[in-house]
Amino acid sequence: MKSAVETLSVYLAQELGPRRIRVNVLAPGAIETDFGGGVVRDDATMNQTIASHTALGRVGLPDDIGRAVSLLLSTDAGWINGQRVEVSGGQQLSA
Repeated sequence: MKSAVETLSVYLAQELGPRRIRVNVLAPGAIETDFGGGVVRDDATMNQTIASHTALGRVGLPDDIGRAVSLLLSTDAGWINGQRVEVSGGQQLSA
């Protein structure tokens, strides 16, 4: 399903570009929320394990995603179109 959404976004970006409508996909990493029963937030071992696989050394916070959405909606991101934007703090970058 994720691949379908990403593919659709590229086609929509091409189709809607002439109307100055930008289409991007936001791909969040592990975030401290209630999702999944709050395991990333509430289980210290799980949180530390995920953080150890993240270049920034921590699990994401809801505000990290909110700021990325805010950026993509701003005129500062006016030239970003048809992209998958990963917001994961660099999760899985290290070997």
